[in-house]
Amino acid sequence: MVCPNELHQLMQASPLGALVTMDSNGLDANHLPFLFDPARGEHGSLLAHVARSNPVWRDSLDGTEVLVIFRAGESYISPNWYPTKHESHRQVPTWNYRVVHAHGRLRVHDDEAFVRGVIARLTREHEARAQEPQPWRMSDSEPGYIAELVACIVGIEVEITRLVGKSKLGQDEVARDRLSAGSMLLRRGETALGEAMLGATPASFGE
Repeated sequence: MVCPNELHQLMQASPLGALVTMDSNGLDANHLPFLFDPARGEHGSLLAHVARSNPVWRDSLDGTEVLVIFRAGESYISPNWYPTKHESHRQVPTWNYRVVHAHGRLRVHDDEAFVRGVIARLTREHEARAQEPQPWRMSDSEPGYIAELVACIVGIEVEITRLVGKSKLGQDEVARDRLSAGSMLLRRGETALGEAMLGATPASFGE
């Protein structure tokens, strides 16, 4: 069983989620940067905004069941990275990954205060990640300009009902193959997935 806090951290580290919805037109997906708010609802909520011209907020009824998929690291794995390949030649290519599936109910907030709050919080978080010496703030722009943009945006919220972590980290490989492939990813700069592989066990993280 994966600790919910671990899934929260993965969503926060890889905040661009694919919001999957179903309406009268069929399946659709919108790729949005989400803010995870653990204080909203029993299991937390995901906050974002979309352009008013985006039909998702009109076509999906309030309370509709939706899915948000977060990709928290993925990479091709070459058989050449496995020591046993050079001994038995019984290894094939694969693709390793970590993802989080957030199931929940969609809420639409066509409300200026909500939209401004989400924009401000997303901006603070990502400007901090960008390590700007003087982080951009909404107040840096002319108020009328910001007001025009906010009027063109609608807020959305996904009230989380269930979180599922899924991964393929080489848990089924012999330890030296998994560790070798994880170390190769580290050398290639794919730090998050490499470190996850180095720490993986048969029971670790997800299905």
